Amino acid sequence: MDAALTSQDILRRYAKGDRDFSGLNLNGIKLSGANLSRTDWLDVNLSKAYLNSTVLTFSCLTRANMRGALMVGANLCGANLNQASMSNVNLSNADLHGASLQGATLFGANLSLANLMDTNLIDADMRTVNLSGANLVGACMKGANLRQERAIGDQHEIDAGKKKRSTASLTGANLSGADLRGANLSGADLHKADLRGANLQEATLSGANLSEAKLNNANMQGVFLSEANLSCAILTGAILNNAKLERAILIDADLNGVSLRNAIMADVKASRVQMQGTDLTDVKLTRADLSRANLSGAIMIRANLIEAYLARTNLAKADLTDAILNRAELSSANLVGAILKGATLPDGKVHK
Repeated sequence: MDAALTSQDILRRYAKGDRDFSGLNLNGIKLSGANLSRTDWLDVNLSKAYLNSTVLTFSCLTRANMRGALMVGANLCGANLNQASMSNVNLSNADLHGASLQGATLFGANLSLANLMDTNLIDADMRTVNLSGANLVGACMKGANLRQERAIGDQHEIDAGKKKRSTASLTGANLSGADLRGANLSGADLHKADLRGANLQEATLSGANLSEAKLNNANMQGVFLSEANLSCAILTGAILNNAKLERAILIDADLNGVSLRNAIMADVKASRVQMQGTDLTDVKLTRADLSRANLSGAIMIRANLIEAYLARTNLAKADLTDAILNRAELSSANLVGAILKGATLPDGKVHK
């Protein structure tokens, strides 16, 4: 019977040229360090298997059950893992360069320091996954789910009812150039992550930790960043038109030259933020804290700054044409050379 197959049986069959192990029940099998490249494992049961440092390059593991497997340092370059069940799998330091995990379930998986360069993660379930220090350069994560979870465990896990808030960890992960369009990263930890040139259009990052993250030249049009922490983040050259940043933290962030046209930034905490030459046309900044911010040369045409806090803010040469500044606090603000034509001033009067 399949259940009685041992690791020696598998290695013996492979040595004889057998490459098809599809449909087998190999629960808990020990194949660490084995070379099993270019093999077929469709619908196989490898749950809780020992596959540390196992070589499975260019293998087909479509719909494989690998829940709880130990695969530290495994080589899965070019492997097909589409729709595989990989909850709680340990793939730390594994090499998945060019692998396809489209639609795979990676709930609670450990991918710390893993190489996921050019990996296909479209629509993958990556809730509570650990991607700390992982290399995701050029990875496609369109529609991937990395949202914050309140409960540890999925429908297959024993502790599914155990209540505890958990987040996807991408601390220091390299996501430069990654395709994250429409991905759900709510509450994810992206502290010091490298997202330079990444495509984050329509992605959800509500409540995410992006402090000290590198987002230079990222495409973030229509991104959801409500209550996200972007303190000390670098976003120079990024595009955030139509972005939602309500109650976001932008303290000491660098947004010089960023395009934020039509963005919603109500109640943001952005003291000391750098926004020189930033395009804030039609932006909603009601009740925003922009104290000591550098907005010199910023384009703020028709910006809504009702009740904004602009104490000691540098607005030199900023274009505030038709901006609304009702009840805004402008004490000690630098307005030298600022354009205020048609702007509604704090006292309700319209500047001529």
